[in-house]
Amino acid sequence: MLDALFKPKAVALIGASTKELSIGNVIIRNLQTYGYKGAIYPVNAKAAEVCGLKSYPSISAIPGEVDLAHIIIPSKFVPQAIEECGQKGVKAVIINSAGFSEMGEEGARLQKEFLANARKYGIRLFGPNCQGIINSDPELNAYCNFTFTFPKPGSISVVALSGGVGALIMQVLDDLDIGQRLYASNGNACDVSIPEIIEYYGEDEGTKAIILYTEGDKPREFLEITRKVTAKKPVLAMKAGRTEEGAKAASSHTGSLAGVDIATELIFEKIGVLPFHDEGEMVRAAMAFSSQPIPTGNRVGIITNTGGPAVIATDVLVDFGIEVPKLGEPSIARLRETQYPEAALENPIDVVATAGGPQFRAALDVLLDDEQIDCIYINFVTAPFTDTDEVAREIVAISRQRRKPLVCNFMTNLKLERYQKTMAILKAGEVPYYANPGDAARALGALVQYGRIQQRDIGSPQTFSGADPTTAKTIIEQARQAGREVLSAFEVYRIFEAYGIPVAPWRVVETTEQAVAAATEISYPVVVKVDCAEIDHKSDRGGVAINLKDAAAVRATVEEMQTRLGEYGKLGFLVQKFLPGGRELIIGASAERELGLLMFGLGGIYVEVLKDVVFKVAPVTRLEAEEMLAGIKTAALLDGVRGEAGIDKQAVIELIQRISQLLGDLPMIAEMDLNPIMAFADKAFAVDGRIRIQLEN
Repeated sequence: MLDALFKPKAVALIGASTKELSIGNVIIRNLQTYGYKGAIYPVNAKAAEVCGLKSYPSISAIPGEVDLAHIIIPSKFVPQAIEECGQKGVKAVIINSAGFSEMGEEGARLQKEFLANARKYGIRLFGPNCQGIINSDPELNAYCNFTFTFPKPGSISVVALSGGVGALIMQVLDDLDIGQRLYASNGNACDVSIPEIIEYYGEDEGTKAIILYTEGDKPREFLEITRKVTAKKPVLAMKAGRTEEGAKAASSHTGSLAGVDIATELIFEKIGVLPFHDEGEMVRAAMAFSSQPIPTGNRVGIITNTGGPAVIATDVLVDFGIEVPKLGEPSIARLRETQYPEAALENPIDVVATAGGPQFRAALDVLLDDEQIDCIYINFVTAPFTDTDEVAREIVAISRQRRKPLVCNFMTNLKLERYQKTMAILKAGEVPYYANPGDAARALGALVQYGRIQQRDIGSPQTFSGADPTTAKTIIEQARQAGREVLSAFEVYRIFEAYGIPVAPWRVVETTEQAVAAATEISYPVVVKVDCAEIDHKSDRGGVAINLKDAAAVRATVEEMQTRLGEYGKLGFLVQKFLPGGRELIIGASAERELGLLMFGLGGIYVEVLKDVVFKVAPVTRLEAEEMLAGIKTAALLDGVRGEAGIDKQAVIELIQRISQLLGDLPMIAEMDLNPIMAFADKAFAVDGRIRIQLEN
């Protein structure tokens, strides 16, 4: 638990300062301005008081208990300060000071030293090089932070690795007059991690929605903890660096196509975090989550008193996969009795500009009662010839029933006092309202998206009983002992066979005569490929020859490759059955920052050109494998076009699951490609493979 951090009864400031523009002064004044209910103890050996409070020469001189301390002193003194905090019985420390692991070897040494002191006493450390926390609970009002936005109480909690982005999110929330619950920005995160904070927010009864800004730290911990939180509360997140271009140095197609950091985005998808690319859109969605129930389906009822904005909203809603169903005759009959003759009674329901409170309320009641409708969208323009306050009160009355989620596009001129009052009614009633139809529709879209996540069951990964991880691990360990990162074709195919991965008949040979004998045994036509760890992409080097129909062709091919590629040292050759006519696919795997990623897409020589691939975080379930097949842009090709036969999708789905199991059993695999996989109407075979391993765990 992190109660000492987020619910401190007494706060000490080691490095409190009389200088008004210093952090050690600002934090004290923030605590005072925000009305902190606990005791504040400045620690400054040279000043009798700071900000009107008695100052103490050391933390040990403080007469009362202290459960949270800020440290705002030069980095070289921090280890000793942590030691003194431990002796005092302090439970949590916020290190605002910088100059540690981010500054090089000496800073890293200091960080290691103060971490050891903290662990000796069981102190939880927040930071270093961080802002701190805020708890807006009126019973506490803890502003243990040096920022300048003083949030009103609310139910949205924020956690951000970047203090600058965290402060921006706080300001956007404040500008929209949206309350906040908890705030945390943990800087270098040497101890208390973002996943731990998310877990704490998940257990906090006052938090209804969580806003996250992350740079992708501790992905495995994040996945395991946040999965539990998203099952009960929405987590809305932005990831840093999503537009960074270029691919990491990698020898496999999978590694190069995965980009710089796709893992975090895939984790979001796997565990149900709602991703955003715009902080404003994320905050506006959080506003809807803070007051509205989660929809049980994706069907929306639209009420509008003006035409054009409803069209804009409908387009956005449809982009979110939201349906706008026609209303049934019973609902339309009820509307006929309550709406003006000019009103449109389908869906959207256009109550017309002259509609007042009774017309809006009647339409809202119909949508609440209609079983075909899961959520409600309202366009409300403040026509000067209607009682807009009455309309707002009816919207609030429906929203407070919490039967179905509701959002409102409130279109008005806020310079007029009359409409400021109307807006105040919506605000007091906790109706999420937005200035334009697109923003309102996207907020409702986020609610529906989270509703889908809650109802989605991806199932469990399949375990194939015939797999032989012992053999595979032995092969890899032998390569490691020999110092080889790239496995030979013989080793790759043996690993595939250990996991029941179908491969085209094959032999590995060293001489021309062995190649001819192998081809005869396999039966023609065959493929001959050079087997050399120094050659990454064999086709680019002319190291692949296909459709060799007789012994003479095999002999000539091997001799020519030996002559041309002999510079690479000892060459081996893979002789394999040629299987023409199938659809070329690729399945790959890549180790990405504590996680295994699986890739599926169109394969062969065009994989790098078309880049029509999708990724998932391993382990992959059957449903996720099915989603991979459906997720590529050219998915229609898998079903066959213009008389072509479709592929055996079930065989490919099983292949993906087997490779997922392989990757889980063999985490020492850094990169793996099965390219191409030849998929036919009744089967699928791997006809080429490459594995690169990590030489150290």
